[in-house]
Formats: sequence, C-alpha cells, structure tokens
Amino acid sequence: MYHSIKRFLIGKPLKSQAAGEQKLTKLKALAMLSSDALSSVAYGTEQILIILAAVSAAAFWYSIPIAAGVLILLLALILSYRQIIYAYPQGGGAYMVSKENLGEKPGLIAGGSLLVDYILTVAVSISAGTDAITSAFPALHPHHLLIAVLLVILIMILNLRGLSESASILAYPVYLFVAALVLLIVVGLFKLMTGQVHPAEHTPIGTPVAGITLFLLLKAFSSGCSALTGVEAISNAIPAFKNPPAKNAARTLAMMGILLAILFTGITVLAYGYGTGPKPNETVISQIAAETFGRHTVYYFIQGVTSLILVLAANTGFSAFPQLAFNLARDQYMPRMFTVRGDRLGFSNGIIFLGIASILLILLFGGRTEHLIPLYAVGVFIPFTLSQTGMCIKWIRQKPKGWAVKMLINSCGAAISFMVLCILFATKFNLVWPVLLFMPAVVMLFFVIKNHYTAVGEQLRVVDQQPEEIRGTVVIVPVAGVTTVVQKSIQYAKSLSDQVIAVHVSFDRENEKKVEKRWEELHNGVRLVTLHSSYRSLVHPFDKFLETVEQKAKKEQFSVMVLFPQFITKKRWQTILHNQSAFLLRVRLFWKKDIIVATLPYHFKK
Repeated sequence: MYHSIKRFLIGKPLKSQAAGEQKLTKLKALAMLSSDALSSVAYGTEQILIILAAVSAAAFWYSIPIAAGVLILLLALILSYRQIIYAYPQGGGAYMVSKENLGEKPGLIAGGSLLVDYILTVAVSISAGTDAITSAFPALHPHHLLIAVLLVILIMILNLRGLSESASILAYPVYLFVAALVLLIVVGLFKLMTGQVHPAEHTPIGTPVAGITLFLLLKAFSSGCSALTGVEAISNAIPAFKNPPAKNAARTLAMMGILLAILFTGITVLAYGYGTGPKPNETVISQIAAETFGRHTVYYFIQGVTSLILVLAANTGFSAFPQLAFNLARDQYMPRMFTVRGDRLGFSNGIIFLGIASILLILLFGGRTEHLIPLYAVGVFIPFTLSQTGMCIKWIRQKPKGWAVKMLINSCGAAISFMVLCILFATKFNLVWPVLLFMPAVVMLFFVIKNHYTAVGEQLRVVDQQPEEIRGTVVIVPVAGVTTVVQKSIQYAKSLSDQVIAVHVSFDRENEKKVEKRWEELHNGVRLVTLHSSYRSLVHPFDKFLETVEQKAKKEQFSVMVLFPQFITKKRWQTILHNQSAFLLRVRLFWKKDIIVATLPYHFKK
C-alpha cells in the first residue's frame, strides 16, 4: 500500500540515464527559480511605504528615490551574479565563491546563511499566501496553520515528482502573475498620463517633509531591499539547466532582473501616482488594482494570481536548497544523504528536509512570520556581501582579460550589499539579533560533521599493518525459551563454530527450571547458561556475561558473535503484539566494541 501511494504521489522511478530529460529550459527555470524574487514585488513597495507612513503621507514621494536605489542594487547584483555563473558553472553560488576565495569559514557562513534563508523563504511565502487566502475567505482563518502545512506538503510533493514536471505545473501561475501586473501597470500608467487620477492625491516630488531623517530613509531603503530576495537562487542551481547550463542560467538571470525591475518600478510609480498608502486590512497592490479596474473581474484575477505567486514563491527554496545542500554534503559539511538522488532524480532528501523544517518554523511562529522577514533579508545579504567580496579577490589574484571592469562591478555589489547589511543591523537590530546566535551554531555544526567524516576516513583507510589474527569465533545465542526458532538458530550457530553457548535470562526460578529441563531433552550438544535477574532486567545480566566472555576470548584471540533468533510475523502490524527484547539487546550491543551482532530471521506463514 505504501508503494502504491508513493507511486501515485511521486510517479514512477526514472532511470539514471533520464537525468538529461529533467534539465530545465530557460522559461521553466525562470518560473521555478524566480518565483521568490518576482513575488517580492507584491510587498517590496509596501514595505517602503510602511516605514515612510511613520512620518506622514506627505513623505510617500521619497519612495521614488528609494526605489531607484533598490534598482541600482539590483543591477549591481545581476551583473555580479552573472559573472559568478560563468566563473562557477558547477553551481554553489555564494558558498563556492566564498569558500574558494575567502576561506573555509566565510564559505560556510555564506552556505549556512542561504540554507537558513531558503527555510525562511518557504515559511514566509507560505504564510503570506495563507494570509491572502484567509483574507479572501475569512471563514478559513481559524484553520490557517493547517492550510499552511498542507500547502508546504503540496509544493514538496510537486518537487519530489522531478524538476521538469514541477516546472511545467508551476510555470503557469508565475507567468499569469507577470501578465496580470504588466496589465495593471500599463492601464494604471495610462490613467495617470491621461489625467484620470487627480494630481492632488500625492505630494509633488521634492516637497520638504518635516520629520524625515537619514535613519528613517535608510530604514525604508533596507525594507525595500526585501524585493531582492531570491536573486541568488539561479547561481546555486546552474547544473539544473539544459546545455549549455552557464549560458542559459545567465540569460535566465537577466530575464528575471528585467522583469523584477519593470514590475517593482511600475508598482512604486503607481503607488505614488495614486497616493496609495499602506492599510492594515488591504495590500497596496489591492488598492491600486481596485482604483484602476474597480472591484470587478480583473481586480479579482489580479488578487488571485498575487495570492498564488506568494504561495509558489516557496518553490524557489525547494529548487535551490537541495542543490546547495548537495554541494555542502559533497564537501562533507552536511550528511551524505543529501547527495542521493530520489526516484525522480531530484535530491529528494533535501526537498523533504526543507519541507519538514519549514513546517516546524510555521508551527513555531503560529503562521505569523512578520518577525521573520528581517531575518529573511539578512540571510540573503550576508552571502551577497561575501560572494561579491570573494569575486573581487578572485579577479585580483587571477587578473584575467577585462578584470578591472569585472572588479569594479563586484566591488560595487559588495559595497552596496555590505551597506544594506549594516543598515539592517542598525535599524532592525531588535529583530535580526538571532542571526548572531544561530549562524555560529550552524557553522559549528558544519565543522562537527566534517570532523566526523574525517575521523571515519582515517579509520577506514587501508594501512600496511597486518590485522590481528583471529583463531575462531565464540557464538552466543540468546534464548527466551525452547522453540523451533531457537533450534534452527542453534543449528546455524554450530555450522559457524564449534564453540556455541546458549544464554537464557530468567526472572523466576520456576520458569528457569522448566527451560533447563527442556534444553536437556534436546541433546544438541550446546551448553545453556542461565542468568537469574532479581530486578527483571534483561540487558544488564546479559551485558555482564558478555564482558566475561569477551575478556577470555581476547586472550585466546577469538572473536565474539551474538546471534539473535528473530521471528518475522506475516503482517507488519502483528509485530507490536510481541515482546521486543531482542531489539533492546541489539541496540545495546551495537555500541559495544569487538562484538559481532547477527540476526537469523524466521518467517511465520500465518
């Protein structure tokens, strides 16, 4: 039944040779890897206006120069990441750049920041989309956590089905969103240019506003930079593109940058032209759409696709996280399970881990993720800064043709990214301080994993030294009673060694005598050792007996094997009806040195 459900949800397994068919075209990749960046248009302008509203509506004209600053940063990032794509076509983005040029620790900080950021991407996007759904249907609000969890599971399953299939499904909502906003911007600008919107509704650009400070403007700028989250995702997933991957990734990045710039600029200009301000119960895009089209069919279409893109923005995390986790696991900083491809040739362990982690985050914060958005931005601008700085170091060291221009581009990107990072810490420290705690913890975890793999490698390495000679094996068979399963186990043990000992742990004397009597009747030539346990402990007396056997076997150069008779029920659920004492003993022995643990299964037929 499990396999039937799995096949229904995920599909049939694909052969390894079909990996090329799972590669993404530019249009599919744009939908999968740009949904986070494009969806930020839905709240980027609003985040700027929320800060400016603290002064007055007259300050809204500052959104225009602030948006220009965000666009300059966008241009710098697009040009910088374009260079990263060509310099590191194997993917990995900020992690690979920082590790190679700045060192191991900066690389791990960049990689860890992005991993955490992708988890935040899913949690924030799904929660924002859920809020949009429950706003449209207030009766669903009591179930917002359940809706959010189900949405995460839905997108996770789509990604487990494979890159190509999930991209085909998710492309339609993304491009519908782009088309809807382009329509909104074109019609809205036409109304502004033809005077259908009264100019008194907004303050003229350049009007002095009392109460405006540099600190507040910087805070608004840093909030607007939330529109740039997700820009780095394409550079992390270059291997997912069809050939030539680097060229296709660079073109997709350029398309994403152009679309993001057009949509963000258009919404900001319309918000200023309409004199739109933030409202607690209605988004800025909703107000602009209502003013432009009225609350009719087109308005509801725009609201529908906006809600959908906010949910699907989580897909950027599901696309980029597994590839980044693969790169870290390949370098032994994350568990090796993240390098394994699933039935549909995707890194399914990374997809499942991300889904579970984001669900836990949503539940932990009760679906209210407004406090996570600043962390979300910090998680992006740390690797932005490190990657651009790393590229600067690369150009200085290698000095390829045209390196001075490349150096200038990356220097600008590094400087602006670092400035935004400083602004975020200066203006929102009360919200972003957890970064100073969890980032060292994440990097420390990376080193713990790396040290473990290094130690394992050293111990597994073949050396010239000859291993100790083993003269034979002492086989110990734990028995709960005299049964067919025990008889077969004893026969098998005797085929392995002529030194076989059966061990029975008894809790009461009467049962102990019965077992000893029945054992004598078998005449199998194997000695039965009975251990009486006054405190009804199975593990402790057996453990003490093994220590005695171990000491003697070591002197005589014998190995010790414990052979567990294990019956297997016909149906899995029937297992819970039986004592799991053998399992407890096995778990205990797994951690003991120099003990061979073996299981001899016996399958019931009914």
